[in-house]
Amino acid sequence: MPDQDPRLSSPSALRNRDPIADLLRHVLPDSGTVLELASGSGEHVIHFARLFPNLIWQPSDPSPEARASIEHWAKTDVMPNVLTPLDIDAAAEIWPVERADAMIAINMVHISPWPATQGLLTSAGQLLPVGGVLVLYGPYRRQGQPLVPSNVEFDASLRARNPAWGIRLLEDVESVAGQSGMALTSVTEMPANNLGVVFTRQ
Repeated sequence: MPDQDPRLSSPSALRNRDPIADLLRHVLPDSGTVLELASGSGEHVIHFARLFPNLIWQPSDPSPEARASIEHWAKTDVMPNVLTPLDIDAAAEIWPVERADAMIAINMVHISPWPATQGLLTSAGQLLPVGGVLVLYGPYRRQGQPLVPSNVEFDASLRARNPAWGIRLLEDVESVAGQSGMALTSVTEMPANNLGVVFTRQ
């Protein structure tokens, strides 16, 4: 009996990878290492590594299944600029990485407890050089603006799955980022009522 294929696949990753790549094209450095948090199936990092071959891509995920998927996608696609995925819990005080030239986190902030976002922003302020960017993608609440009905339903489904999850207020994220020396530098409307949010290390 053949071994089961450990590669995971996410339909949403296939839908949003090109719009996210368009945003990354405007903010990533020309060279260096990009650290991805909560890499999931690994399909995003493989796609971006193919589009940006001059960058080294460091995926990570706290899930052993996700890390196995990432490794097998990288081997299947023969991506020499994708490093072995790291076991990183964004909420942890110490990460197994010393620096990064840029960081990305796609669909992580709303599908994780708030301390994970706090840890992400704190570590970005420690690992990134001045001018280095942290790019977040996903749905957000914004002060004075009602959620669209689809995101109201999505938020309810997230909280039903885990009360610690949910669509965050962007201004709360910005406040925590500011405490770590990260400034909000752009917010881009993305497909399916998502936002591309860029913070820059000051």
